[in-house]
Amino acid sequence: MGVTEKLGQLAGSVQQGVKDTSTSLFSLAVKVLTGLLLGLTFAMIGQEILGYGLLSFLFMMIVVTAVIVKLLRNWTIGAVLVFDLICVLIAMLLRMYVLVAP
Repeated sequence: MGVTEKLGQLAGSVQQGVKDTSTSLFSLAVKVLTGLLLGLTFAMIGQEILGYGLLSFLFMMIVVTAVIVKLLRNWTIGAVLVFDLICVLIAMLLRMYVLVAP
């Protein structure tokens, strides 16, 4: 095995490592963003219902974000995007209900 073949294999393995890392970081970013949006939503709902302060608001947001990220840990990026789509559709349905309700 020559030096050029070893360098080719090394470059291929580095390229594959960078691809895997960027894919996993993108997946983690999408999961964290999903968790933050759901955490913000639930924290705002809790703040309106219970009337708690800023510290409780932040605590609720962080806890919900952590729970969502933990639940979505083994999901693929496609499954997370479908979950986001379902959440958006439910939010639109609730918004429509609030606007139509007397």
